[in-house]
Amino acid sequence: MAAAHKAGQLRIIGGTWRGRKIDFATEPGVRPTPDRIRETLFNWLQPNIAGARCLDLFSGSGALGFEALSRGAAEVVMIDQSSAVTKQLLTNANLLKTGGAQVVQTSADNYLQRTTPQSFDIVFLDPPFESQAIENYCAQLESGQWLTSHALIYMEREKGTPSPHLPDGWQLHREKKAGKVVYALAIRGG
Repeated sequence: MAAAHKAGQLRIIGGTWRGRKIDFATEPGVRPTPDRIRETLFNWLQPNIAGARCLDLFSGSGALGFEALSRGAAEVVMIDQSSAVTKQLLTNANLLKTGGAQVVQTSADNYLQRTTPQSFDIVFLDPPFESQAIENYCAQLESGQWLTSHALIYMEREKGTPSPHLPDGWQLHREKKAGKVVYALAIRGG
């Protein structure tokens, strides 16, 4: 007998849906960005979030994508390879009545290698900690023409892992630590 699907719950912390709780699929590797980190991140993004086109390469819980939409992003493309995760993301997009969420079930690698590049203003790059692949994804984003000229790239990694080497023309704008997480914001062409 298969185990019943379990769901977690998170709270959107700002914007139109502030205080709204949404469910997320508790799949292996899915770890919602904590409230405190999201609050700091979106304070960093505040001048740039309204009307932005965002790419969330490892959507998982959808915490970053739905938070961005709640705070005025025009569109968020949410990528995840899990069918349970993408089903829940679609359920949440319908529940919140947002047309700004586009959910794609595929791996981040497949999306970046097989999809026609679009220019994004903000990218959320929060792969499972065990992958340690941030540097590879940054290189793919840069070489594949996925970014606007002054795009912002959010990166989250496990504390104790080395800082990723950023592509030429990128600058580390901010970096902080919280618990077991190091989170940073880079600017392309900054």
